[in-house]
Amino acid sequence: MRKTTAFCVVAMVALTLFWVAHGGSAQDPNAAPAVAPPDTRAQADTAGQDSPSAQGVWEILSAGGVVGVLIMLLSVAAVALVIEHIMTIRESVLMPPGLGDDVRALLAEGKLTPARQRCRTEPSFLAYVLDAGLTEVDGGWAAVEKAAEDATADQSARLFRKIEYLSVIGNIAPMLGLLGTVIGMILAFREVASTQGAARAADLAEGIYLALVTTVEGLIVAIPSLTAFAVFRNRVDQLVAEASYVAQHVFAPLKQVQQQPRAKGPAPPAPPPVGGR
Repeated sequence: MRKTTAFCVVAMVALTLFWVAHGGSAQDPNAAPAVAPPDTRAQADTAGQDSPSAQGVWEILSAGGVVGVLIMLLSVAAVALVIEHIMTIRESVLMPPGLGDDVRALLAEGKLTPARQRCRTEPSFLAYVLDAGLTEVDGGWAAVEKAAEDATADQSARLFRKIEYLSVIGNIAPMLGLLGTVIGMILAFREVASTQGAARAADLAEGIYLALVTTVEGLIVAIPSLTAFAVFRNRVDQLVAEASYVAQHVFAPLKQVQQQPRAKGPAPPAPPPVGGR
């Protein structure tokens, strides 16, 4: 998680520097356009028609202002979290191949210490659960089962807290978009108030444009983030269930040994009859 946080911070700083470096080149909507000669203006219009997509996308992204920058930073964090979750929340990482079979074989031979050492060689979700159960072997099957269940609950809660950040981003992004919408509408109505109701449509366009851009940016970040959160939540549920099944399979020999009926000894002698009868 520390590596992910560091990656998010570096990505956010890089994106901020990129936005600052290019923000000055964006056209100011309030600035008066320079008067160009007829031929130069025609050439500029022709050049603008040749590559409108790249310039248009950047203008839309930069039009969101400070709120737009915050939403873009959230998008970078969401992408970093998704990449990290894809790499860490998978079966080969949470349940290393062969770990369960090795621990089961050692436990069946009564080698408790080597079994615990085998768990510690591959730290993972399954290893933590198995090691927690092995520490309570002397307490009987009930203690082993309780320790394994507690360890499973603890590790699953840790995984859910880990993916919860995607849900937080998915809920904050549209709120920031709504904030930008409100700011844009305030700018538009301020223009109306400053002109005493004589504002033209062009005077209101800047505020309305800001409102629409931030709304779209917030939704663009929120929808994939919430979708990724749902996908990873289902994956965590599935992997936790599989890890619990593997743990039960590993501890099966211990359960069978402790549940075997004990050999009955000779019956105690009957008490002497009362009253000499």
